[in-house]
Amino acid sequence: MEPIARRGEYTLYRCGIEDLEVLVQARVEVLRAVFALPEQCDMEALAQANRAYYIRFLPAGGHEACMIFRDGEMAACGGVCLYEEMPLPDNPTGRCGYLMNIYTRQAHRRRGLGAWVVEYLTGRARAYGAGRVFLDSSQQGRALYAACGFVPMEDMMEQKGEGEG
Repeated sequence: MEPIARRGEYTLYRCGIEDLEVLVQARVEVLRAVFALPEQCDMEALAQANRAYYIRFLPAGGHEACMIFRDGEMAACGGVCLYEEMPLPDNPTGRCGYLMNIYTRQAHRRRGLGAWVVEYLTGRARAYGAGRVFLDSSQQGRALYAACGFVPMEDMMEQKGEGEG
């Protein structure tokens, strides 16, 4: 991990492929929390799929990830998928960022760490040239994202895959 910045007791690190197992562990933790999955739920196949994703996209620059640590313990994490869509009038480069995995462990909440992760990752997306940055938000995260400058989108829809709710 590459240290990027320090705020008080916390240090934000940029993650690379050498941090693969830590990234996969954090991703599984986030998925368990967000989807309220019990500990006995087998996550190995999903962990392996995420491992393959990181191996493919981290070295190629299609994904950026960061973690915030205090005293050797992860406090918060997040990632941004960097991709291109067809150019649009409001995004002539077609470059986009999609924030994912924005998560702060319970013991470290209400300290600005989520905002710090969002600030860092949106900065990485803008450095990539992204004219648009998106995210999905839980109800719990909406106030944070609004404070970071995100606004709701009313013109998006989703078609679930077969067998999905």
